[in-house]
Amino acid sequence: MEPMTRRSALTLGGVGAAFVLAGGAGLVSVWSTRSEPGSSRTTGTEVLQPALIRSTNGALDVTLTAAASAVVIGGTTVNAFTYNGSVPGPTLLVRPGDTLSVTMTNQLDDPTNLHTHGLHVSPKGSGDNVFRRIDAGATAEYRYEIPLDHPPGVFWYHPHHHGMAAQQVFAGLYGAIIVDDTAQIPATVERVLIVSDVTFDAFGTIPVASQMDRMRGREGTTVLLNGQVNPTIAAHPGERERWRIVNACTSRYLDLRLDGQALQLLGNDSGRFGSPRDVDSLSLMPGSRADVLVTMAGGTSVLQALPVDRGSSAGMMGGGTPSGSSITLATLNVAGAVAAPLARAPGSDPRDLRSESLDGERTLTLAMGGAGMGGSMMRFTIDGRAFDPGRIDQSVAAGTIEEWTIVNTSSMDHPFHLHVWPMQVIEVGDQVVDEPTWQDVVNVPARSSSRVRIAFEDFTGTSVYHCHILDHEDNGMMGVISVG
Repeated sequence: MEPMTRRSALTLGGVGAAFVLAGGAGLVSVWSTRSEPGSSRTTGTEVLQPALIRSTNGALDVTLTAAASAVVIGGTTVNAFTYNGSVPGPTLLVRPGDTLSVTMTNQLDDPTNLHTHGLHVSPKGSGDNVFRRIDAGATAEYRYEIPLDHPPGVFWYHPHHHGMAAQQVFAGLYGAIIVDDTAQIPATVERVLIVSDVTFDAFGTIPVASQMDRMRGREGTTVLLNGQVNPTIAAHPGERERWRIVNACTSRYLDLRLDGQALQLLGNDSGRFGSPRDVDSLSLMPGSRADVLVTMAGGTSVLQALPVDRGSSAGMMGGGTPSGSSITLATLNVAGAVAAPLARAPGSDPRDLRSESLDGERTLTLAMGGAGMGGSMMRFTIDGRAFDPGRIDQSVAAGTIEEWTIVNTSSMDHPFHLHVWPMQVIEVGDQVVDEPTWQDVVNVPARSSSRVRIAFEDFTGTSVYHCHILDHEDNGMMGVISVG
């Protein structure tokens, strides 16, 4: 990561914004708990919710300002990058059929842009177009038309300017997007929980990422939940909370546990299961999300992230990726009067592409190895080539259904992300997925492969696919797809 300049660090030390928070069915008081710019984020405080900005009358118009700001993390004032002065940025809540308009202002020293991760929207023009560049000091307009049949779920936004995505996300540029349910899912409280990680020194400086860290994919020494270090969550026995969890880490895989509590997974990414699935852990790759119901049992529980072995970087000094011990993300305290039971959460009927006609198949190969340009860096490639924004790597006919086999020849896992068009997971490694499962990030295990099916429907245009270890993406593990 390039160092933050003094000018950036002094620019807009606490940018504010005028937010309108409207009430709504099923969204209770926790939605109005706001994290104000500059608010304290020390260990043990009650978990804060990002500011919520909700669409009204079919539209959401929002201004996002990316800038260097001073935020307090675990008692240290950190020179971070923020949207509207806070980490995370505001949560944007829309409904199917809405129009989301974003005025994006760049007050960083470097170029940036905006990606609405997981939204099934047009990649053209002012839509989810990651080829756009917003220079320092410039402002750009984005407009996203949310389809009437867009699936509900938790999505997120973050920068995607090639070569700088890892740096800018690691420093704090991320926020959640919710596409609300048309049919209410009964819950006592709804929370957005964004997991991220960062490294900073005693002076609050986020240091330059080493070449080794960029090759492995950087993992921060401090893991945050909504920008806080081990906050507390208070609840009553019998309450059912809905947690929308986002893994906004640049490289860290999450194996989440909340022992002593009953968890039901509604779905991952943009997908929903036929009925809520009882689980005892949640596996989230970088960029992926989970929509979870938690039925509270009395006592104290710990939301923790267990170590995940995502493979080793063969041939590099130091060998494997960071692991270490379990990390406490939050402490849940459940006490008081027992809440009345709620109605059962409704299910859905997910589409299954295995019962539909297949129009084509193709194989993509993710690889690491050898020396890059100048011989100083490992090469990160898809099908033997590093990213070139001027080259079309995959041309797909609009309206077709294809099966893709993603092969990973390296000694590390890679989370594969396709923009715009969600993927139905068929197989991960040697594990066949029986129930229709829709994701926009799919793990490809080391020295193995995964298979997905994709319906290239609704939109045409040019977009990208890549490894969502953002350092690997920045180093070239990304390709261009044209659908038309």
